[in-house]
Amino acid sequence: MLGLPEIEKPASLQGRGGFWVQVGDQQVHIGTEAGVDRLATKAHLAYQVDNVPAWENILGEHGIQMAESIPIPGFNRFEFRDPFGNRVEFIQPLEETA
Repeated sequence: MLGLPEIEKPASLQGRGGFWVQVGDQQVHIGTEAGVDRLATKAHLAYQVDNVPAWENILGEHGIQMAESIPIPGFNRFEFRDPFGNRVEFIQPLEETA
């Protein structure tokens, strides 16, 4: 849904769960842990994007519910939970007008 290509994990790590994705010229390794209440944590991953409203629409069309988030001056942003319960933020700096 996010258009991030999955990277095959090394064979030695494949039994540990989770997955890896390519984000531009960097990799993001998403791990899993049993016994963690993901809904009780503020830990999260944030992606800086160019068009927050477009991403809200894309995710909403796929049934993803947006979570309430605290406004940050100078930024447009939203949060949601991924299918594993992890908190994810999409954030976009607002251009200043002179």
